[in-house]
Amino acid sequence: MNNHKNKKKFKYIYGPVSSWRLGSSLGVDIISTDKKICSYDCVYCQLDGTLIKTKERKIYIPTEEIIEEIKSLPPDPQAGYITFSGMGEPTLAANLGEVIKKIRALRKEKIAVITNLSLIWDKSVREDLALADIVMAKLDVSNQKSFEKINRPAEGLRFEDVYNGIKSFRKEYNTKLAIQIMFFEMNKDEFKELAKLAFDINPAEIQINTPLRPCAVRPLSKEEIAGIRNYFEEFAKKINSNAGIVAVYDAEHKKVESLSPEDTLKRRRKTE
Repeated sequence: MNNHKNKKKFKYIYGPVSSWRLGSSLGVDIISTDKKICSYDCVYCQLDGTLIKTKERKIYIPTEEIIEEIKSLPPDPQAGYITFSGMGEPTLAANLGEVIKKIRALRKEKIAVITNLSLIWDKSVREDLALADIVMAKLDVSNQKSFEKINRPAEGLRFEDVYNGIKSFRKEYNTKLAIQIMFFEMNKDEFKELAKLAFDINPAEIQINTPLRPCAVRPLSKEEIAGIRNYFEEFAKKINSNAGIVAVYDAEHKKVESLSPEDTLKRRRKTE
């Protein structure tokens, strides 16, 4: 690939990045270029900047502007996935489904959406997410009290609605669903309750994570994560679940070179 100084400046595309979950991924930020716009304000968020906390779905960036950048990509950006993530919650974008459809018509890469699923109770959100190849969804808490303490949601969002919406999505669509659980000091004692909730969803995969990028909380140790992973594996055997179980410390990292290093760093603080 070309040297960094020759790289095109992108507003909405970043990466490719090395992802422990996807191998290599080219990011699409469908929400923002300079502010965090999210339905949560998670205590472990690694993103800097002003937060706009909302649950309103609307078009934040016109579809045409994103597709124009997609068209300018090289034929092989060294990414297995095009992933919707970035400076906020992608399902807040009312044009998410439209953008996915247009990218599919132009590119061969698989499509992933990394989401907190806070709006999954909305049928239109479930319909949009069903267009992806894989949906990677967070589930960090097991009750409303922890939901408010850890995820710090926009006013009016309830844990029960989110959880029931995830179960509805799993029953309604065949899109691959991976549940990611971010473990750290504040929720590590909920691992048994979280295991039950995660397996009740019946996802294709459960991803056991801890905050390794710079943020306000410390990650759990390799030993602590290994203990949680072992509990999940034993639980899976007990209920005969076929869900794959992966943990962040065990993952291999593929070396990739970013098309736009500055934009990538802004959205990810550092690569995984």
